[in-house]
Amino acid sequence: MTAALRRMGHRVNHKRVARLLRTMGIEAIYPKPRSSSNQSEHIIHPYLLRNLIPSHSNEVWAADITYIRMHQGFLYLVAIMDWYSRYVVSFQISNTLETSFCLDALETALERSCPEIFNTDQGVQFTSEEFTSTLKQADIRISMDGKGRVFDNIFVERLWRSVKYEEVYLNEYRTGWEAEKGLSRYFRHYNEERPSCHVVAPYENRNMRVYPHCFFIFSIFLSYAVGLYPGVFPGETSSVSP
Repeated sequence: MTAALRRMGHRVNHKRVARLLRTMGIEAIYPKPRSSSNQSEHIIHPYLLRNLIPSHSNEVWAADITYIRMHQGFLYLVAIMDWYSRYVVSFQISNTLETSFCLDALETALERSCPEIFNTDQGVQFTSEEFTSTLKQADIRISMDGKGRVFDNIFVERLWRSVKYEEVYLNEYRTGWEAEKGLSRYFRHYNEERPSCHVVAPYENRNMRVYPHCFFIFSIFLSYAVGLYPGVFPGETSSVSP
């Protein structure tokens, strides 16, 4: 806008143009997704995770909604994650913010296992009677983030960053089918192949533990072994003369 006005002979800078646009109420038309909005009649549950350090799978699950950029428009994505293992238990996509797609994700997750605590934000989907009653029927304690406290659900926020930078921004989805296929492939990679702090899935033996230092020690050993025995591992060529 500033460049166009200057070409027309007007002596303006971007600050003046921005101020005039605000005064006239003119702004660009673009989608403004609001994935978290609550309703006053819905019950808001207290946050139960303060100072809690998960010690096993299925102790805490967390859910959140984000939007997925498409070639034209966007879709909404909800995911349910196990806090201890960082395992994505289930996900669903939708072109609306109806409660039904969040409920579908919850029911799919509960078919696999059941947490002790379920944490969400105060979005209308998660505070709805349909969603909370499903949790209560399964004897799951409900926890909700404080209003405006994004770090209360930090592990899911980190998941969104990974999903978008490692999958969504690298692929231009044109249809919902393409988005579902790409996200299914990514979450399968995230759960089964991508390194994580804990690799025990929520539906596996909760007594199993795999800690980060195990991977660190193994990587040192592997590097040492490759140095001692070149040519033994795939891709390595031996420097020993025949």
